Amino acid sequence: MAQEVTREQVDIPGPSLVGNLEGNATTRDIIVFLPPSYNQEPGRRYPVVYALHGYSSNNDAFEKDLARTNAIESAFGSGTPEMIVVMPDAQSVNNGSMYGASVTTGDWESYIADDVVGYVDAHYRTIAVRQSRGLVGHSMGGYGALRIGMKRPDVFTSLYAMSPCCLTPAQMPAPELVAKLEALEKPEDSLDLGFMERATLATGAAWSPNPNNPPFYMDLPSGEQAADVMARWQANAPVAMADQYMFELRGYEGIAIDVGDKDWLMPSAQAMHKVLTDNAIEHQYQVYDGDHVNRVAEQFRDAVMPFFGKHLDFE
Repeated sequence: MAQEVTREQVDIPGPSLVGNLEGNATTRDIIVFLPPSYNQEPGRRYPVVYALHGYSSNNDAFEKDLARTNAIESAFGSGTPEMIVVMPDAQSVNNGSMYGASVTTGDWESYIADDVVGYVDAHYRTIAVRQSRGLVGHSMGGYGALRIGMKRPDVFTSLYAMSPCCLTPAQMPAPELVAKLEALEKPEDSLDLGFMERATLATGAAWSPNPNNPPFYMDLPSGEQAADVMARWQANAPVAMADQYMFELRGYEGIAIDVGDKDWLMPSAQAMHKVLTDNAIEHQYQVYDGDHVNRVAEQFRDAVMPFFGKHLDFE
């Protein structure tokens, strides 16, 4: 039986985002789900799971997706230990921050690991140690969970990547797509573009920023700089990054990756699974019956929440 949770949505400051060239808001909202006992047991403290949404989405849309199965409430009702769940908003001018650190988009790595975590610890009854913090995300958020997890093992103890994108080195986009983007005269011209066009802009803003190249403040892979830009993009793939962060990954209490068997991202998830396996990094890897989006709420309820119930410190 689902257990009732308390939902709060609050605006918080994001000092790590101040000065970003894209003009992304630095005061942003987070959605906080407080477990059933939170208001009844004022002396009790709780571990926290931070849940990152995907590209072309935001925390409101992620919440609505999980509401299809009452994922958080139902997990508590099925015996998962009570924890706080926090959903930040990382939607940017180009529809997604990639959870990177860029002068163009802002330092989203520090926003999540420092600004959001710091605010939640200061305003809620958390167990404010890394052993009691988990990080999960879907698609771009799954990429963000692994990326931030590699760089900030001082903050989180367990990671879960749901159908993660962008794990393997990026491929050169079609020349006609790049030419179309380079012909844009101002950022507003991009708002009516399709998914791939806007995703390419988001990639460039996050992975190949250039403060001297207005109005988009990024480099795109074209002409003589194409190989250089692609090298910068490829360096941001967790499969490529992993060798530098094996000791950090080895220190995690739990790591999990899942992906649907009909998801176009399954080969890259398998590649990350292989990298972890080859380096003896203990982790869970699940391939389930589904595509990229149709089982997110079920997976969050049946796999993600119990995973953190097992791997976080509740004392």
